[in-house]
Amino acid sequence: MDTDPNHRIYGISVASVYPMYVTKVERKGRSKAELDEVIRWLTGHSQKSLDRELAAKTTFRDFFAAAPELNPSRALITGVVCGVRVQDIADPLMREIRYLDKLVDELAKGKAMEKILRA
Repeated sequence: MDTDPNHRIYGISVASVYPMYVTKVERKGRSKAELDEVIRWLTGHSQKSLDRELAAKTTFRDFFAAAPELNPSRALITGVVCGVRVQDIADPLMREIRYLDKLVDELAKGKAMEKILRA
């Protein structure tokens, strides 16, 4: 488990990874709108504020630090991402990033939106 406060991913802009998320979900028949819904659910962003963060090339560190309201149900996100159980990640920022990765994976795998959004 990585607990390095200077991990390289923290300084990468969300906007630089976002097109890869879009490609991943669209290749599996899902939409950019669904991806945005998942991100908004996780972070509390509106579409306008999400678009603003992407345009500003906000880093992952700042994106999660400034998230309007991290969804309390995100703690229900479990499973493995990159060989690591998300619920076992000690570093809070890395855990948020892996929550996002897990949601994108679930979307790409065709999971129903109600299940992805832990409704």
